[in-house]
Amino acid sequence: LIINAIEELNDKNGSNKTSISKYIESKYGDLPAGHSTLLSHHLNIMKESGELVFWKNNYMKADPNAPPRRGRGRPPKPKVPLPPGMVLSSARPRGRPPKNPNAPLRFPKPSGSGKPRGRPRKMARPEGGIAASSTTMMSASVRPRGRPPKVKTSAFTEVSVGH
Repeated sequence: LIINAIEELNDKNGSNKTSISKYIESKYGDLPAGHSTLLSHHLNIMKESGELVFWKNNYMKADPNAPPRRGRGRPPKPKVPLPPGMVLSSARPRGRPPKNPNAPLRFPKPSGSGKPRGRPRKMARPEGGIAASSTTMMSASVRPRGRPPKVKTSAFTEVSVGH
């Protein structure tokens, strides 16, 4: 039906879907309700099989002598045939290769300074809680966190003796 419609319409740029549908309806009379979806489905099948060529929203019969039209984007690189006797090796699998369980153990090289690498560990807190003597020792030797409180000046120091 579709190829007959395209041949009868005989347009040099091909026929669009609505003109094909109108021709089929005029030739065969009343069509079922799902005619437009059936037509679209069959046009797509014929386009993919190569019976029809879709160009600029029009369908036309495929010319066996015409070179294939190039689609959008960069064309694929031509594949170079392998010479006979050469076997294609399997592709390398993705990801990190598994460790060899039979491999000898490797020990880290000793560093020059003797210190371990990385950030040092936190110091352990003293056990037994914080005693009163340790708090006085800590407050005397270690500054408290944050901004120090403002020192209030007494009223006597602000009053100056006038001449």
